[in-house]
Amino acid sequence: MRIAVLGSGAWGTALAISFAARHEVTLWARDEAQAGAMRDTRRNQRYLPDIQLPQNLAITADLAQALDQTELIIAAVPVSGLRPVMQQIAGRFPARPLSDLPPQAGERANEKGEVKFPGVIWLCKGIETITSLLPHQIVNETLPANFPRGALTGPSFAQEVARGLPTALTLASNDGEFAQRTAKALHHSRLRIYSSTDVVGVEIGGAIKNVLAIAAGICDGMQMGLNARAALLTRGLAEMSRLGLQMGGRAETLGGLSGVGDLILTCTGDLSRNRQVGMLLAQHHSLSTILVELGHVAEGVYTAREVQRIAQQQGVEMPICQAVYRVLYENLPADKAVEALLSRQPGEEFNTGQYRTL
Repeated sequence: MRIAVLGSGAWGTALAISFAARHEVTLWARDEAQAGAMRDTRRNQRYLPDIQLPQNLAITADLAQALDQTELIIAAVPVSGLRPVMQQIAGRFPARPLSDLPPQAGERANEKGEVKFPGVIWLCKGIETITSLLPHQIVNETLPANFPRGALTGPSFAQEVARGLPTALTLASNDGEFAQRTAKALHHSRLRIYSSTDVVGVEIGGAIKNVLAIAAGICDGMQMGLNARAALLTRGLAEMSRLGLQMGGRAETLGGLSGVGDLILTCTGDLSRNRQVGMLLAQHHSLSTILVELGHVAEGVYTAREVQRIAQQQGVEMPICQAVYRVLYENLPADKAVEALLSRQPGEEFNTGQYRTL
């Protein structure tokens, strides 16, 4: 399969390395200097300096070249970059009759003379700022319906995938046949990929776990102990489930790889950027300083604001996520946020009369 990975950050590079073993992969970088350096050194010095890029991995800064005759496009960009990338993709595949397209477009036609559109997969986990849209909603606004589409998500650190360590992900699409076919094509012994039709569920899980990872980092940074972290993860899962079910996700999804699986990894792994943000907040570092020093996107910082907005609109109680929001955007000291959470009156663990919870 011809695959174009758009985005040469850690995650895009890691998946390009993983898929290059079995497919014809082109990795696209926005910056020609970065693309040239990766071609020359066979390293991504900024994001994965210790990992050698396979010789058969093509690298380019020319988007047209990356998308030429591709069968699958993987958008490896943060939520903030998803909309412009989808607009660029749409512009490269205009919805015109085959007779109006260049001669080479005939290679994309099926036996009925219809132009074949490549599948599109996105990797980002979060919610778009201002619009409060999930990734699939952004894609639906910007990409014509001709493109099969889905979200690839789950518990995964880029460094481990790049090194070939075992990982399991979920590919979710409203088109179940596309999800199954593509998952089967991408799946290999070190990267297990399961299919799903619950796009909302996997995206809610992927977004909220980043906010909860900041909370877990605060907990760990304050040395509150493993008991406290376990309680936080469990109650955080309850918050994730309440909002996910309210928005149409499925309980089994939120209890699966893209829900509880990703939550456990991001809240406990030392490679988690969002957890690092929380730990530094607990040490009284300013958010602006943290983001500069981190050097990578920590989606939970921006997602927290949108989760707060959506939770209020949906009437869903999410005290842990609200506490993270207040620390990030209302200058509430981390220790005061923890104190407020601990002083809450206990209630029933499962309030099934209001929400269907896990």
